[in-house]
Amino acid sequence: MKIAILPGDGIGPEIVTEAVKVLNALGETFEMESAPVGGAGYEASGHPLPEATLKLAKDADAVLFGAVGDWKYDTLERPLRPEQAILGLRKNLGLFGNLRPAILYPELAGASTLKPEVVSGLDILIVRELTGDIYFGQPRGVRECPDGPFKGQREGFDTMRYAEGEIRRIAHVAFQAAQKRGKRLTSVDKANVLETFQFWKDIVTDVHKEYPDVALDHMYVDNAAMQLVRAPKKFDVIVTGNMFGDILSDAAAMLTGSIGMLPSASLDANNKGLYEPSHGSAPDIAGKGIANPLATILSAAMMLRYSLNKTEQADRIEAAVKQVLAQGLRTADIYEAGTTKVGTEEMGNAVVKALA
Repeated sequence: MKIAILPGDGIGPEIVTEAVKVLNALGETFEMESAPVGGAGYEASGHPLPEATLKLAKDADAVLFGAVGDWKYDTLERPLRPEQAILGLRKNLGLFGNLRPAILYPELAGASTLKPEVVSGLDILIVRELTGDIYFGQPRGVRECPDGPFKGQREGFDTMRYAEGEIRRIAHVAFQAAQKRGKRLTSVDKANVLETFQFWKDIVTDVHKEYPDVALDHMYVDNAAMQLVRAPKKFDVIVTGNMFGDILSDAAAMLTGSIGMLPSASLDANNKGLYEPSHGSAPDIAGKGIANPLATILSAAMMLRYSLNKTEQADRIEAAVKQVLAQGLRTADIYEAGTTKVGTEEMGNAVVKALA
């Protein structure tokens, strides 16, 4: 099985190194090949997603991704900025379904910003559509405003759009995920304002006919954001569009104590996927050895489960992470009094030791 390793920028190389270390400790035989991406890709070949990197990702059975982005590239034209690499990978690999679990480990209840009685036992899954919406809709750009009170001035514009097939396929992913969990699905939209999301709501409602065992409810995105911090355990599976999913999954991340704990999977129609932590490249702490590698390690576990059909090995990694947390080891982002603060490499080594 071939795994494309794309460390990227900032803390990406540090956290991916620890995840690879954990994969190697499983005693399995994986063919792993690394390539530059993001700012590193731009430095290597003048583009954030070099052709060789894209080819490697296409040829691999799965992709383990770190993070991209650095302030020093902010002056580049948008097509050359590091973040375009992840958008290009999603589009070229057909990765339309993003799974973002938000689980609060009992040992981290004190690290959450919410009261323990509100958040203890949290286990929700956000299913985010990943290749449509305003992120990819055309036309877009900057032009002369054609009408309204600011006619003649420069304006920026983007297009929010979803085709029926795009909505149906992500709805099926969400309903099937709900069937394996608590059989409850919340579809998040803004149907009271946006035609795109009235259409979304109608299609999800129609797909629901194929899943009568799943309870479906609809919720406006502003209310969903409020409920995530008021009563998050009322949710089981949430399905929503690209932009809303981006925002809500980051909000859910903080319920777990740190975004450094959240893995993610981005899947195509055949469950080939790209696996990455939900956090960014954090260039302000890059090279300091203090980043939390657990989200990346847990992303590697998701890779084993969803793309490589190695459920037992995925369970072993997740159990090892729980054991390390039970031992009281914490990186800076989840540290609290009475626990032991460790660095990136120390945390990775602890997970490897727990695997044994």
